[in-house]
Amino acid sequence: MEEQALSQTTALGTASAGEIHCVTIIGQVEGHQLMDAEVKTTKYEHIMPLLAAIEETPEIRGVLLLLNTVGGDVDAGLGIAELIAGMTKPVASLILGGGHSIGVPLAVSARRSFIAKSAAVTLHPVRLTGVVLGAPQTYRYFEQMQERVVGFITGHSRISRERLLGYMLATDALATDMGTVITGAEAVDSGLIDCMGSLRDALAWLHQEIAGGEAKG
Repeated sequence: MEEQALSQTTALGTASAGEIHCVTIIGQVEGHQLMDAEVKTTKYEHIMPLLAAIEETPEIRGVLLLLNTVGGDVDAGLGIAELIAGMTKPVASLILGGGHSIGVPLAVSARRSFIAKSAAVTLHPVRLTGVVLGAPQTYRYFEQMQERVVGFITGHSRISRERLLGYMLATDALATDMGTVITGAEAVDSGLIDCMGSLRDALAWLHQEIAGGEAKG
């Protein structure tokens, strides 16, 4: 089953090969727990082999990552983000509409991150619901997972740990939960996202990186 899925995805990557390959991650990132069939999801087992196929396809010179997320499996999202961060080809991410929860690590995993003027990102602690956790073991598990998310974001962006945690743990920005919704301008000002921009800006940066790589070669 896994070999068949990989060959199908590899074929997809090769068939649509061009100078820049577009990858979309929208809705919820689905991991080991299946979402409802009517919920818009991006399945991690589809994205991971696609990224590997892109990396191994010579005709593809760069990757455009379009993001509009509403949460999902943190482990699956971090796995995808680690793959993106480890790619040798230039990757530009563009947040459109909203980047919720795991969408932020995905955005900063790219070599250059963009956010649309009308978009916003939501930063909040890792949790299942807004209900306070009762079991100490469960709390420690979420605390460790939170540290992985914080470490990845601060390691791939210019935002400080203190400012990031301040956004995540704010109690006066969201009505029923902890967290903060920040606009595109503030996301850039805080160092979370590299710059504001649109499709043409992300594509222009990718073409510039590709041309620079050719000049060095």
